[in-house]
Order: sequence, then C-alpha cells, then structure tokens
Amino acid sequence: MTHGPVVIGVDSSTQATKAVAVAVETGEVLGQGHAPHTVSTGAGRESDPGEWWRAFGTAVEATGHADRAAAVSVGGQQHGLVTLDAAAEPVRPALLWNDVRSAPQAEELTRRLGADAWARRAGSVPTAAFTVAKWAWLRENEPDAADRVAGVRLPHDYLTERLTSTAVTDRGDASGTGWWTPDGYDEELLRDLGLDPAALPRVVPAGEAAGEVRDGTPLRPGTAVAAGTGDNMAAALGLGLPPGVPVLSLGTSGTVHAVTRGRPADPSGTVAGFADAGTDWLPLACTLNCTLAVDRLAALLGLDREAVEPGGSAVVLPFLDGERTPNLPLASGLLHGLRHDTTAGQLLQAAYDGAVHSLLTALDDVLRAGGESAEPAGELLLIGGGARGEAWRRTVLRLSGRPVRVPRAREPVALGAAAQAAGLLTGESPYDVARRWRTADGPLLEPVARDDSALERIAGTLARARELLTGPTG
Repeated sequence: MTHGPVVIGVDSSTQATKAVAVAVETGEVLGQGHAPHTVSTGAGRESDPGEWWRAFGTAVEATGHADRAAAVSVGGQQHGLVTLDAAAEPVRPALLWNDVRSAPQAEELTRRLGADAWARRAGSVPTAAFTVAKWAWLRENEPDAADRVAGVRLPHDYLTERLTSTAVTDRGDASGTGWWTPDGYDEELLRDLGLDPAALPRVVPAGEAAGEVRDGTPLRPGTAVAAGTGDNMAAALGLGLPPGVPVLSLGTSGTVHAVTRGRPADPSGTVAGFADAGTDWLPLACTLNCTLAVDRLAALLGLDREAVEPGGSAVVLPFLDGERTPNLPLASGLLHGLRHDTTAGQLLQAAYDGAVHSLLTALDDVLRAGGESAEPAGELLLIGGGARGEAWRRTVLRLSGRPVRVPRAREPVALGAAAQAAGLLTGESPYDVARRWRTADGPLLEPVARDDSALERIAGTLARARELLTGPTG
C-alpha cells in the first residue's frame, strides 16, 4: 500500500526522544520510534547533547521510514543551554530547563533591569528555567567554560544543526531564551551578559526551511529540514490549536498555554510571553512538579497511581523539585491537615489536587495575558502522559468546572514537528496541516460542578506556608 509523501516529526524531550513517521496526505502515523535520555540527579539537571543525537538516530530509524522521508523537523525541550566550542563540540553538558541552580541569577537579572522592562522587551520575566539565567550562572560559576563558548544553542537548534550544519532557530523557541524580542535579538542585553550575538543561531521566518540533511545522518542526504521549534510550540501546532482554546499538558512538568493574537507581557512573571511557531503568540505557565511528583508520592504511600479516595481535609503541595509556578525554586513538598481518619488514598488525591491547582490558578492569567476571555465555560484540551490517567482526568474536571477534551493523538509535539515538515512540501500553514489531519479529535468529558472548597483550602494553605517554602530546605 502506498501512502504518498512521508515526513518525520521528532520530539526531543527531557527524558527521551520520540519520532513519528506521518503520511502527508492523511495524517496517518505509519511508524514510531523511542530512545531514552540520561538526566543527572542532585542539585542540577544536565544532559549530554551527544546523547540526544544518538537517541535521535535510534528513534528515527525505528520509524521504518528514515530512508524515504521527504522532510523532517525537530521539536525540543525549551530553555536548555547548549554551549559549543569553535569546533561545534559541546563545551560541557547542557543545562536543562528544570535545573534550578540559576534561580539567584534570575533574581539578580530581574532586579537589575526590572520586571516591567523584562516583560516589555522580552515578553517574560526570567525565572531559573530561562536560558538567559543559565548563561549568567555559567559565567559566574564556570568562567573557564564560558570563555570557551563560541556558539549557544537550544536543544532543538543543536539537533537541527547536526542535521544540516546550519545554525538556525525559530521565533517560538527563541522567545524562551530571555534575549529575543519581536524585532530580533536584544543586542544591548547580550552585551551586558557578555554574549556575542554572533554566537547565536539565525532566526528563520515561519515556514522557511532550515536547510537540507547533510551526509552522515540517519536520513537521506538532501531531505528538507524545517526550522523546528520548542516543545510547547510544537504541541500547540500538533493540535492545530485555534486562538483562545486553552491546553493543559500533564507530563514530567505541567503546562497551561493558549495561542493568542495579542502579545503577552506579564510583569508578575507567572506567564511566559512566548511566540508560537507561526505568527501569533503562546502565553504559557509551567510547573516543575506534575506526573513524576504524584507518582513519587504514590510510591511512598505504597499505592497504585489510580488508588485515590474522595474526602478528607489534607492538603499536599507536591513541590518536590522546587517550583516555578508559583515561583518557589527552593521549595520542597508540604503536607498539611493530616487527621487520624485520613486515608492513604485521600493523601494521594490531595497530591493530584495540589498539582492541578497550580496549573488552573495560572490558566486565567495565561488567557488574559494574550487578550482572550478567561471565562470557565469553554472546553479545555488535556494532553500529555497524565491525560490517559482516570485520576488525572477526574481531578481536572472537578477542579476546573470546564468540559475537557482528550485528543486521541498521543504525541502532539512530534506531530507538530511533522506538520511543520509537511508544510514545507505542500505550502500550507502547519496549523492548517494539523487541522486537516484532525489531530485534536477525541472524547469530550462533560463538565461537573467545580470543587471550590478544595481550591480555597489549597490556596489558603499555600498563602500561609509561603515562608516555609522560600527557605533553602523548603
């Protein structure tokens, strides 16, 4: 059976690389591949970029279509700092988005320029996650390594450059660095940071190719390569997301985002004012603790992750890795309200509630930042690994009060990259490609009455516990 042209979309995430081979005409997924990454533990979170490249090859070859793909594109984890020397080899392991050692540098950068100025110029107030803070950390803590840096890349940029030998990026991923503006790189800021603008990749317009596959890669030489984008931008693209429809993504981290026509600029720092992979915007809020943190608490309690029980008054703030939203990078997990009759299942449900509360609290801010309605009437798209879990679905329904749609498409980031690659071949907008593929189709879960008492209990506990959550030991 022939399927016409085939493209490959890649999701190079924190924990693994996933690849899908997709028929351009129908959107049918013809093959898939997966390869894990190693991430350091301890105070920092680092990975070897060379391992991403090896995982890329393994995942792409596993699709079974590496030798016939007509185009390819890479979606990658945002914010990571990849430093290259003059020979384009990594100077050191990449600092990942969830490495919170750069929290002091983020605070100092905000103090020096002011939150309002950051929001106006870069669209976002930097947190520990942002590339700008990680570069400042590197210069302060490893000056010898910083002095050897001839090129700075984001994770998806690094893989695109390995494919094409061309240093390019897109506006979506670049908007998460802290040094990109709608008018290009902020050269005044870069000078203050001691970073030569020539060390950064060229930002190509939406729809423009990054180049062609060179010799010595898992793909055929000459294969078209799209510019790629950040993972959140690729997920929005992979769903063909129309403006104003919010997405809640449940993964290692949790995110809420929406495509908007208006450019966001939130001086509070809750909402990151990202660009999307097209010509619109993607205001986004992110939490560090989502499915991984809840699974860890389930393991500590000796329970299956679905073994939740209703009731109880306990509150769990599952900030096991510090937290980004709310911005408490030095926090640890907190349990409050334990009683003699509290069950293990109720504690597990409280952990779900705490994780979802953080995301829903930011949802209204995300929509308002982009000039969209924050009324809780419209549907919410639920994606990520957690979206397949009944306990996660029920918790989001109960605490949001919204109808929830769960797209059947399992890999929206890789599908978004595939839609970007397909657009190179057909001349369509990648968003139109994804809508034609009907990637957002899936069951609609009817809304239930919002559990305002649980939301108020969590919010009250968080307000009273902030002093405990800001110290070096949480």
